[in-house]
Amino acid sequence: MSDGLAQRYRLAHGKAWWQGDSIGLRLARHSLALVALAVLLAPLADLAIHTRDPWGELGRMAAGLAWPAWGALESPFSALGLTVAVALWGTLAGVVLGFPLALLFARSRLVRAGCAFVRAIHELFWALLFLQVFGLSALTALAALAIPYAGIFAKVYAEILEQAPRAPRDALPPGSGRLARFVYAELPLAWTQLAAYTRYRFECGLRASVLLGFVGLPTLGFHLETAFREGRYPEAGALLWLFYLLIASLPWWGHRRLIPLLLAGGAWLLGPWPSVNGGLLWRFVSEDVWPAPLLAGDWTGLVTWLSRMPELGPAIGNTLLLGLLGTVGALLVALALWPLACRHFGNRGTRLAGHGLLVLLRSTPELMLAFIFLLLLGPSLLPAWLALALHNGALIAFLVARHADVITPGMPGLPASGRLAYELLPRIYPGLLALLYYRAEVILRETAILGMLGIATLGFYIEEGFDYLMFDVAVFLLLVTATLNIAVDALTRRFRPREAPIDDPCVR
Repeated sequence: MSDGLAQRYRLAHGKAWWQGDSIGLRLARHSLALVALAVLLAPLADLAIHTRDPWGELGRMAAGLAWPAWGALESPFSALGLTVAVALWGTLAGVVLGFPLALLFARSRLVRAGCAFVRAIHELFWALLFLQVFGLSALTALAALAIPYAGIFAKVYAEILEQAPRAPRDALPPGSGRLARFVYAELPLAWTQLAAYTRYRFECGLRASVLLGFVGLPTLGFHLETAFREGRYPEAGALLWLFYLLIASLPWWGHRRLIPLLLAGGAWLLGPWPSVNGGLLWRFVSEDVWPAPLLAGDWTGLVTWLSRMPELGPAIGNTLLLGLLGTVGALLVALALWPLACRHFGNRGTRLAGHGLLVLLRSTPELMLAFIFLLLLGPSLLPAWLALALHNGALIAFLVARHADVITPGMPGLPASGRLAYELLPRIYPGLLALLYYRAEVILRETAILGMLGIATLGFYIEEGFDYLMFDVAVFLLLVTATLNIAVDALTRRFRPREAPIDDPCVR
């Protein structure tokens, strides 16, 4: 904006142009403040490369992905079957637990608080917790998915039901009970969105099921981590292609008519079920996870116990800093990648390639991406930052491109750059920023678990607590992690654009 225009704007509105109240200026201030904060704090992060030959290692990985060793795989279909079984039964258990909570969500502050707490802790941390009770069993895997998914389903289902039109409810005869209103007026209208989100959450469950292999459960992730860690990249490439084919073929093998068959086969694959010692379970819940001074009522000893905690300041600082850098990185990746899959740009071939790239990046879990980058670049925050930015940025870009495809430009004669700058970006940017704020809480959850790879976030000390059987320390750090997530979620809800036009249950 020239000086003359800026002066006329100040005379007309009594304030500088960047202080305007329009939607565009408000969103621009939010974005620039977020980027400026990340740039200001980036020097505090360890983003160095600690390996001698990252490009050579990258070449070997790329060669393994390009020429996978299919013959080297040992019983891959059992790992694939277990991955699907854990995801399917874990998601179903989350639905069964979460749906009744959704009906109480709006009326009970206690339900809302409980759901916020359980979904603030990542599935891998739940797995580490249940591993101490149920061992390496299907029960550990199912509980690790079902509990956080119950909190997620309760929140999202409640939001979807709340948005259902009220006119059908008002048309019911006077005196109709709450159950009748729900069955005949609310559920039929919300069913399509409920089913769409459940399918999306099952896809997330597939990725989470793969990640459970990182704690020793024999899903596909266990074989992937082993192959990558031992440098058997052709075998790792074959396992990755199997996972991508599993995700890509989900619309066919995951058809609703096949679900009963999948459930029956999954129940058989999940066995045998472990025997649970009730006495040991009660001891773990009532004694092991609580500080001994607290159980004894020794407040002086409790202060001493707290003083022996790991250095929480740097761990919390690294967690929040990595979450901020991952959020800003996801914003930049999304802005760069969404045009690649949009029908308004390029040709059929470039759009197909762009769509494939987005599917590849969003289908690969952050922990897996971070593990690969860790092998390439060494232990620092850089691998974690790249993984968070690429995965979440690709997911946002995919949803934004899908929204931009239904927009009809009003000035079709513009070149591609003009169409991007003047037609599409102003219309999709509020939705893009809303998606980013939705993902910020998820990014922070993922930031914590990346500590399991040796990165100095809270997850590093949580895993250390479980490894050394210091369950009270590990649970206390889990509480700190959950509190951070709840605070960040509340903050992002406050700044989330209300003008976002993307109404897709999968973004929640």
